[in-house]
Amino acid sequence: MPSIKAALSKPFAKLVAKRINKWASQPVETQDKVFQNLIKEAKNTVFGKDHKFDTIQSYEDFKKSVPIRDYESLRPYVERVVKGEENILWKGKPIYFAKTSGTTSGSKYIPITKESMPTHVEAARNAILLYINETGNSKFVDGKMIFLQGSPILEEKNGIKIGRLSGIVAHYVPKYLQKNRMPTLVTNCIEDWETKVNAIVDETLGEDMTVISGIPSWVQMYFEKLIERKGQKVGEIFKNFNLFIFGGVNYEPYRAKFENLIGRKVDSIELYPASEGFFAFQDKQDEKGMLLQLNSGIFYEFIEAEHFFEENPERITIKDVKLGVNYVMIISTTAGLWAYNIGDTVEFTSLKPYRVIVSGRIKHFISAFGEHVIGKEVEQALKEAIANTEITVNEFTVAPQINPPEGLPYHEWFIEFETEPKNELKLIQDLESSLQKQNSYYFDLIEGKVLRPLVITKVKKDGFQNYMKSIGKLGGQNKIPRLSNDRKIADAIYKLQLTK
Repeated sequence: MPSIKAALSKPFAKLVAKRINKWASQPVETQDKVFQNLIKEAKNTVFGKDHKFDTIQSYEDFKKSVPIRDYESLRPYVERVVKGEENILWKGKPIYFAKTSGTTSGSKYIPITKESMPTHVEAARNAILLYINETGNSKFVDGKMIFLQGSPILEEKNGIKIGRLSGIVAHYVPKYLQKNRMPTLVTNCIEDWETKVNAIVDETLGEDMTVISGIPSWVQMYFEKLIERKGQKVGEIFKNFNLFIFGGVNYEPYRAKFENLIGRKVDSIELYPASEGFFAFQDKQDEKGMLLQLNSGIFYEFIEAEHFFEENPERITIKDVKLGVNYVMIISTTAGLWAYNIGDTVEFTSLKPYRVIVSGRIKHFISAFGEHVIGKEVEQALKEAIANTEITVNEFTVAPQINPPEGLPYHEWFIEFETEPKNELKLIQDLESSLQKQNSYYFDLIEGKVLRPLVITKVKKDGFQNYMKSIGKLGGQNKIPRLSNDRKIADAIYKLQLTK
């Protein structure tokens, strides 16, 4: 018999689904309301006065008044907020700063306000409720749930609490889930990731785990330690585990490995959270893409990625986006981020309703020869190449080799295999075929003998974990870039392979 909690979740899920459908079916009107509210609420802030918010009547006015910014451009305003000044980017002061380690900016302090914080929590909750409404499966709410996340310990500076986003969100787990939630607070506060995972294994063995959530690469580490300890597949250890919730990276490169570790298929829900906002979540099990959150205090703009670095690229709203185009996503939010470039690129998979996939990072690409290969393309190539084979991959990244000791330059694929290919040449051919099909520039360079076909470099077991550990980014929300336009990661992995 299902518990009262499981039974009550179904009518609540139906109600929430109805509310979401209402705004999703009126996307342009919903975004216009968000836009008007943002301008109205922030017109008396320092940023609002600097950019003449009191004269902004339309989106066209906004584009003229507010240029696109990244964190570095916004930093002078953020630093004033960090010092404790009020009414700078948004009314009052933020209640948190989500501290992230920027690749070029050092530490970033992303404001979270009393208006923006609830949207982070509600989106995660709504993703689960829509799953219940669609599948009718609510039994998992009676079991134990684990969320692999950063430490919930927060610092404080000038009256504002500071921590990692996942650690901040940990303070907002609803009361009705508190008894089900794992790990314990003591374990969750462990900073060293390897120590923390071992403690989580100790705590969860013997529990009825039904939901497991986290970035796939770090959940994989947890699964491997469980199997090492028990000598059984994860699905045998946790017989009622039937829902995996993930975000941060594309799951497809991990799917075959996960199904092998678990020993069976489980349902999954993809989320698109970031310190700057909770942008989308998977709303249907059989649809590609995640439902863009148009009613969460975030106003979205888009710029075609291939024109992004031009002097005045065209900025558009959801009204004018097209399917299958690679866009840089620009946001303005109730946390006081204005025409802000978060660095992600997305593609729309549906316009009724608006669904997106994350296609990569605008700074993470390979274009050493003008090919502009993006993350989505290398992930898709690997997915196609290993489909229906014995090959399983733990992790991978791609870098250009511009000055090889001999022969033409090439793209070098660093792959940590769990199960190696029996025929490596065929794997290379399949990867090449998919990449050339997806990217005409890459095809032309291969055809024109500017590049030679890709080269695979095998990475030793735990090689990527050792690399992340060496740069102090093991665990939490950290992840390996799928590709880069230089050889910093490639050279570091080479060096570690030789010394370990």
